[in-house]
Amino acid sequence: MSPDDFIAKWQGVTLTERASAQEHFIDICRMLGEQTPTEADPTGTRYAFEKGADKAGGGDGWADVWKRRHFGWEYKRPGGDLKKAFKQLQLYTPALEYPPLLIVSDIQSIVIHTAFTGLVPAVHVLTLEDLRDSTKRRLLKDAFTDPDRLRPDLTRAALTETAAGQFGDLAQVWRSRGHDPFQVAHFSQQVLFCLFAEDIGLLPSQLFTQLVTAGLRDPAGSKAMLEDLFGAMATGGRIGFTSIDWFNGGLFAARDALPLEKADLQQLLDLAALDWSAIQPSIFGTLFERGLDPEKRAQLGAHYTDEPSIMRLVDPAVLDPLRDEWAAVREQIAALMEKAAAATKDGGAATKARFAAQSLFQGFLERLRRFRVLDPACGSGNFLLLSLLGLKDLEHLVLLEAEGLGLPRGFPMVGPENVLGIELNPYAAELARVTIWIGEIQWMLGHGFSLSKNPILKPLDTIQQRDAVVNPDGTELEWPDADAIVGNPPFLGDKKMLGALGEEYVTQLRKLYSGRVPGGADLVTYWFEKARAQIEAGRVRYAGLVATQAIRKGSNRVVLERISNSGRIFQAWSDEPWVNEGAAVRVSLVAFSRKDHPGLAHLNGCAVDGIEPDLTAIAEGLRFGAASKLAENARTSFQGSKKVGSFDIPYHVARDWLRKPNPNNRSNAEVLFPYCNGIDITRRSRDVWIVDFGLILSVDNASLYELPFEHVLNVVKPERDENRRDTRRKNWWRHGDGQPAMRAAVSRLRRFLVTPEVSRHRIFAWLPQPVLADSKIMVIAREDDATFGILQSRIHELWSLRQGGRHGVGNDPRYSPSKTFDTFPFPEGLTPADTAGPTETLDTGVILPTVAPERRAAALAIADAAHRLNQLRENWLNPPEWVDRVPEVVPGYPDRIIPKPEHVAELKKRTLTNLYNARPTWLDNAHKALDATVAAAYEWSDYSPDMSEEEILARLLALNLERSSGG
Repeated sequence: MSPDDFIAKWQGVTLTERASAQEHFIDICRMLGEQTPTEADPTGTRYAFEKGADKAGGGDGWADVWKRRHFGWEYKRPGGDLKKAFKQLQLYTPALEYPPLLIVSDIQSIVIHTAFTGLVPAVHVLTLEDLRDSTKRRLLKDAFTDPDRLRPDLTRAALTETAAGQFGDLAQVWRSRGHDPFQVAHFSQQVLFCLFAEDIGLLPSQLFTQLVTAGLRDPAGSKAMLEDLFGAMATGGRIGFTSIDWFNGGLFAARDALPLEKADLQQLLDLAALDWSAIQPSIFGTLFERGLDPEKRAQLGAHYTDEPSIMRLVDPAVLDPLRDEWAAVREQIAALMEKAAAATKDGGAATKARFAAQSLFQGFLERLRRFRVLDPACGSGNFLLLSLLGLKDLEHLVLLEAEGLGLPRGFPMVGPENVLGIELNPYAAELARVTIWIGEIQWMLGHGFSLSKNPILKPLDTIQQRDAVVNPDGTELEWPDADAIVGNPPFLGDKKMLGALGEEYVTQLRKLYSGRVPGGADLVTYWFEKARAQIEAGRVRYAGLVATQAIRKGSNRVVLERISNSGRIFQAWSDEPWVNEGAAVRVSLVAFSRKDHPGLAHLNGCAVDGIEPDLTAIAEGLRFGAASKLAENARTSFQGSKKVGSFDIPYHVARDWLRKPNPNNRSNAEVLFPYCNGIDITRRSRDVWIVDFGLILSVDNASLYELPFEHVLNVVKPERDENRRDTRRKNWWRHGDGQPAMRAAVSRLRRFLVTPEVSRHRIFAWLPQPVLADSKIMVIAREDDATFGILQSRIHELWSLRQGGRHGVGNDPRYSPSKTFDTFPFPEGLTPADTAGPTETLDTGVILPTVAPERRAAALAIADAAHRLNQLRENWLNPPEWVDRVPEVVPGYPDRIIPKPEHVAELKKRTLTNLYNARPTWLDNAHKALDATVAAAYEWSDYSPDMSEEEILARLLALNLERSSGG
């Protein structure tokens, strides 16, 4: 059939929908050269007329035509209501398996609505006459053969980023004029909702655009016009001859608008041209908040957490348990409906079975209606919105499946009242309400439902603006009862809490949670403990929260241990990328419940027997979380000095000061030292020095070292004056935490071992006295090569990776002395306690610890291999032919390494990081030789480089447990 024949046949046809629909569609197939549904799929499993007509309740199908992964197609009679037809398709999209195209036709026209997930919808209208045009006819052909060709280019996320960015710029302009930031934020959200309401038809006749256009002609009058609009929206009313619905919800209770200039109105007109109906509220809240909150302005343009990441917690904590419940109820309903259908001769039995089925159905709907999700750190509402949309999707699916089983169609009752929030930031708290309103309205309209009115915006008093863990009177806040708790509590390390929250608040917080949360734990752990307590008290069933990876380690892990003792961690993602306050970080996602949670646990997407408090799998009876600190390792590993201020100085300044006299006739060498941090180890030395007045020197005596003291007085003291800790303000000339135990431990040594707290490769290196180690370096107070060899071996590296955490965007391994060193079981007789005595320097330069005679051979083998490894590394880092070694200006300090001019560029590339990235054969061989000596010291006669990591770790764990139990 040619297009002309098709047009001639159907032009002016007035048959009813039932009389014309299938023949019209078959003719379309003939015109396009496509098979009809019956020709293409006689079974009707993927392409059919009247999709769903065979459901138990009978009646019309869910779509007049359906083609899997292509379209749902609905007909109306000529001149019929195509908006109603489109709503019907939207209503049944789950039953139609979410086709990418929703097509409606009244015979005289065909309207194609795109429905690709995450993309801004597009609409293509084809009249009969348009079918003569091959380009427009191609659109219809693509719907049958390749729907992706109709995929819009603009994503909802991109549209949302553009909209939020432009609006944030405008809010910044308003704040720059001196308007109160909170008034700017509230006004911005009112305008935002007007733009959205206009594009979805709640504000009729493009009313907001008309108002802004009129304002361009009379900028001075725009404030009064906006206030008239806000007033009408608050109560319902009229603007001129146009009726305005009652919006309410508190958003328009305050009708005060900002005075606008002509440039503002032009920007608003530009904003109105965007498709606000398609913004993505799950990310818009975050992006918009950055534009409204002056403190978050710097985050504009930064990334945001995407929906799939959030759903990793919403699914297990909110939706999966409900899906399982519905699956069980659905089976019962199906059995009852089958029983009713079979009772053809017993009307009473059939009625009783249908009534029981209906009761089960209504009971589950009531369960959904009453279900409550709490986010006690809700921010701009992302977790709450996705929880709400997930509940609405589930309810919608339940309604359709019940209809398919023969029960009457229901109406969705899940709404914004199903979500509860607590948020301290006032900008975010109000924005969370707007986010949820917009998301709810989009969902209803997108699924073919009309909005309930009077008012359109139901009050959201369930989102409270307040502190989530401490009341204003200093008591613990009581969280509202809920079925599930989800969210992303604030990330703040225990060392930063005092500065950010104030000493009084932190002291009160720790006192409130004493015995439940360790004093040194991060802020996020308080949310975990409160959620755990809610579950233990029976007030909540499930929780799913985000934490920094540090929750798996140290004092933070105590909170997860309490969760495991009173309940169960049933799903976790131990190491995931995340965005927090605009910064890319690595996090752990943890879902937990009561102990009776059924089935296997899931860790990082894989089924496991259980999950340890350190978020590793319980496997083959091994519980690495049970590894304890060993007494023989005590007082050996330390953190370096924490300076807390700009005590560091360039090398040329330090060397100049070292030559200068002082009034006390003492050298500045007593307070100036080479300084080392992680970069100096993993890359090249920066040759940085530091002023260090030690732990006890008074300010008067410190001032006698003139130039170093003047630097600290002028540079460090102003910084310390702003510090929240009294002791740091008072002792401003001293380092913030000089680590006295570390200083005492290394003072008697010629050299000591160090390793960066965070680095891609676990590298140990030597620092000579009197170099001062930075706080980001872990110090091992030993000078012998045997200890160095054990720590630099594969055996210790595996333990440190297993027991340590990960840190930063690069997700690099973190070395924590308390978890990696203190728990590590050294070979028998070579523990830190065994090597604490005097050392012996051999003719080869090897430094050997004094150990029991029967262990000397093992110690010597390790020390020789370790010494050789270190020599090879040093020769590669600083080839003698490429460098000069120059004595320092002060005797006893390590020599300076000066690159020869012709080798400067080459030496810059010679770093330990680059060396271990390449891992040349000579380095690998040296490590394997070292590993073999360490394994021999453990008396592992079966060791080889092929021994599995799991086997090595299992043996080490067994040793730890044996020693910690006194075995």
